[in-house]
Amino acid sequence: MIKKWIHKITEREDNKETSDLSRGTPGQPASSQGDRAGATSRFGLFRRLKEQMGKTRGGFVQQIDQVLLGHRKIDPEVLDDLEETLVMADMGIGTVQEILEELRREVKRKELQDPAVLRERLKERITDLLKVPAHPITWTPAPFVVLVIGVNGVGKTTTIAKLAYRLKREDRNVLVVAADTFRAAAVEQLETWGRRIGFPIIKGRAGHDPSAVVYDGIEAALRRDVDVVIIDTAGRLHTEVNLLQELRKIYRVISQKLPGAPHELLIVLDATTGQNAISQAKTFSKVGKITGIVLTKLDGTAKGGIVASIAQEMKTPIRFIGIGEKMEDLQEFDPEEFTKALFEK
Repeated sequence: MIKKWIHKITEREDNKETSDLSRGTPGQPASSQGDRAGATSRFGLFRRLKEQMGKTRGGFVQQIDQVLLGHRKIDPEVLDDLEETLVMADMGIGTVQEILEELRREVKRKELQDPAVLRERLKERITDLLKVPAHPITWTPAPFVVLVIGVNGVGKTTTIAKLAYRLKREDRNVLVVAADTFRAAAVEQLETWGRRIGFPIIKGRAGHDPSAVVYDGIEAALRRDVDVVIIDTAGRLHTEVNLLQELRKIYRVISQKLPGAPHELLIVLDATTGQNAISQAKTFSKVGKITGIVLTKLDGTAKGGIVASIAQEMKTPIRFIGIGEKMEDLQEFDPEEFTKALFEK
């Protein structure tokens, strides 16, 4: 069945609630109020995630529900239809085969017969695929250097601004290096965000050597006692060879100037581009070991399967997801919360 659909696959970006633990409500311990505020904040983030995932839920999970609708038992036809739905949702052939193989075995052994249980089992399998082992980002030692890569148009510059915003809300001193010296619009955009959010920018002349700008940025971070340095880079994939050479040089300059850095190499991918995003990630992996993925524009795609496909294919953790235009819409990725928001009716 899966082969019939190979030809159909096509390629295709709560205000922070902080609690001052020193200020409790009269008659109530400050720590208790802090716990409540934290729980409220987490609920608010989940609610926002669920709201913004409406298009994905409608185009992905509702398609699954339509396949299961009206069936009292699971038969081979149901599994074939489910396979087709997952493939067309950009989950990736290999990933779909892995999921369906296990489900078919359970059906054959009569361990799985109820469509409602199948839906829950599918949710569990997708969650498992998204759980890529990874260390948490500690943002230490200082200066903690984050090198951000990705093609133009995926939302890289905006993601950097949103990440800087998150870090500043955590009271971290952030410096952004505008190393895409061949695209004036990217530098101007970062300068605008810097003025609004309140972070400094290190930039060079138009057309200047990007690695020299990065060198100046690291030096400035050391002088200014900066906590986190975020480096924007070019993304002209149509000049792939030259771009990869440029990025490798930037990587070397960072490592030589600050041993152990870059501490994180994040790639930004656009969820709406489907399987093409995986091709981009594989190309950019030639720069260095990618430590994390930022998946943008999840609020704009009906093909939610791409998230599982990227995690499975790249074996790289998804660190953040972009679910909207607001500064707060760059969220840390939690596999269980993500699938809950996706499947919850």
